[in-house]
Amino acid sequence: MPKLRKIVAITQVTLDGVMQSPGGPEEDPRNGFTHGGWAMPFLDDALSQAVDETIAGEFDMLLGRRTYQIFAAYWPNQGGPIAKAFNKATKYVATRSLDRFDWKNSQHIGGDVVDEVRRLKASDGPALHIWGSSELLQTLIAAELVDEYRIWVFPLVLGEGKRLFENGVPPRGLSLVATRSTPRGVLLNTYRPAGPLPKV
Repeated sequence: MPKLRKIVAITQVTLDGVMQSPGGPEEDPRNGFTHGGWAMPFLDDALSQAVDETIAGEFDMLLGRRTYQIFAAYWPNQGGPIAKAFNKATKYVATRSLDRFDWKNSQHIGGDVVDEVRRLKASDGPALHIWGSSELLQTLIAAELVDEYRIWVFPLVLGEGKRLFENGVPPRGLSLVATRSTPRGVLLNTYRPAGPLPKV
């Protein structure tokens, strides 16, 4: 039996679960969202170290169209370890509307995204990291294809915006397998799926 590739979702969220536009106002202003860039005031050495640990090994990337376009416009022009790791990784892009993929090592995922990701999971290669990509993530959560959640919880509440676990995802338990906090109060939690909810 071949070993399946692990799908790891790396998500920055607020205490009320919002994951929309953590890096800047231009990332995802859909539905009138005006709080873009909410994660930036919490950046410190501890958070940078968590990013460095995440990108330290071999990995490929699984991205939705919007996140791919944001990353593709930024990372090829940057230096440093994150840019090096992201530029080296194979980027698998789930989209029906994009037909140009100028970022080096990018591949299109068309057709049924769940079937395609299952095939990808069964192929040879390193873990598949999903950064952001909220709509793709909802689809993969619903299909129970995510093997690990690295959820970085920021100490603020926004009251609106796209959430990591939207209405309609299947009820499931998660096991906390690692946790630590940064000096600025960000919780770095790692969870793995733990099956159906326990019976009451």
